[in-house]
Amino acid sequence: MLQIPVSPIADEKVGRSAVANDKERKKMRTKSLVGVLIALLLLAGAAAVSAQDVTQAEKDKALQYLETTKKNVLEATKGLSEAQWNFKPAADRWSVAQVMEHIAAAEDFLRTLAKEKVMSAPAGEPGRDVKKTDEAVLAMVPDRTNKAQAPEPLLPTNRFGSPEGSIKHFVDSRATTEDFLKSTPGMRDHVMESPMGKLDAYEFVLLVAAHSERHTKQIIEVKADPNFPK
Repeated sequence: MLQIPVSPIADEKVGRSAVANDKERKKMRTKSLVGVLIALLLLAGAAAVSAQDVTQAEKDKALQYLETTKKNVLEATKGLSEAQWNFKPAADRWSVAQVMEHIAAAEDFLRTLAKEKVMSAPAGEPGRDVKKTDEAVLAMVPDRTNKAQAPEPLLPTNRFGSPEGSIKHFVDSRATTEDFLKSTPGMRDHVMESPMGKLDAYEFVLLVAAHSERHTKQIIEVKADPNFPK
């Protein structure tokens, strides 16, 4: 059998070529891994943007609104006599005591909705215009030109025993609302249907404060009645 001699130089070239190819494959794998990592980081960034989490400025704004509306409720009900608390401008109108009870009860009701229902509701649509919805809540809810009937669970029933009991419950409940705002992450992540459309948990907090502003105006209206006791 004819044997063809193998050149040592040829063997050396083959060896160098194999090493070079192995290095090239490792470089390609490294580039691919880096590419995957970059893609994952970009996707994570996109997800963070689409979630539209509440900014610190937005939290500060809501906290300020909660504090201001609390102060206004307390100012509007300060120093009232028993006759003033219980005066009703008409048979179908609420007294200041009844309005105060409603404010305190609604604080619990709306915050519980936000915490237990909204935060477990489906996710909102990507790109939802949260600023527009925030502004709508702040503009529409305090507007007393649009009258509305309170739902049955929030009608006054003297559930807190006295006007003073209603005030104490309101102050305690408002502190809980503020804690919910400060400590809850992902308040923009979920939305729930409401009479104003789909609202997230942050917008429900705005709604809580706006609702108390609305009914502070109602208290002022009762006190402005010409027959209000002096």
